Amino acid sequence: MTTLDELARERYVSLTTYRKSGVGVPTPVWHAVDGGELFIWTSPDSGKVKRIRNNGTVDLTPCDRRGRVAQGAPTVRGTARLLNQADTDEARALLASKYFLVRVAEWATKVLRRPKRRGIAIAVRC
Repeated sequence: MTTLDELARERYVSLTTYRKSGVGVPTPVWHAVDGGELFIWTSPDSGKVKRIRNNGTVDLTPCDRRGRVAQGAPTVRGTARLLNQADTDEARALLASKYFLVRVAEWATKVLRRPKRRGIAIAVRC
């Protein structure tokens, strides 16, 4: 079993992106795995998107919802890339299939006829 398969079973992973100074910034995120890549959905103006534009190197570590990493948890290094809108929609669908709250939010958006929240997906290849 690969580490990516192990990460797929986790509820949260800590995504560590790197500032220009080289300092890592960990963020707990929801994720989905498909086709050998791990997908994350976020706001286009988030710090992690800005950092990935400058440096695509990321680390992934299983964590809890607060970002706490268990002692001895494996860390996987990967390369992140930002996806276009069509691929972002596919990644969002993957996340909706894994996380119930994503489905609820999408349903509420449709029922309330609110504008769909703009986002961007990040794909990580390990």
